[in-house]
Amino acid sequence: MRYFLDTEFNGFGGALISLALAPEHGDQEYYVTLPLPDVVHPWVERNVVPYLRKVPQGTDQQLSRAEAAALLAHYLAGDADPVIVADWPDDICHFCALLMTGPGEMAPVGALRFELLRTPGFSTAANSAVPHNALHDARALRDFVLGWEAA
Repeated sequence: MRYFLDTEFNGFGGALISLALAPEHGDQEYYVTLPLPDVVHPWVERNVVPYLRKVPQGTDQQLSRAEAAALLAHYLAGDADPVIVADWPDDICHFCALLMTGPGEMAPVGALRFELLRTPGFSTAANSAVPHNALHDARALRDFVLGWEAA
């Protein structure tokens, strides 16, 4: 199954703040927030931080990186062929970095495939119910891609 990915991070090249996967089918989503860095980029402080908790109750977990990686591995464990779909390279980079739990160690995930899409006409600012919230942005990407494919 495909899982549509979005992340929020602390400015260009900055630390991961939140990560979400919206599945192609069903409503079992993955969303975590990580502790904020000591210094938050001003744009992120204004445009991301206020929206981190704008998700359904029970999906707003703030976890350590190790806990988030373990939960991510558990989330994907039931899928023999997960495909992670993103529209921005940094999203894939942050996803992969989260899987690395230590030197030479990674979260126990099976094989993964990644698909980086070019999405002309898609903008989280225009398409997301809550722009700059990773879960809402992942849902918006999913809905846009599925609509585009159906057209």
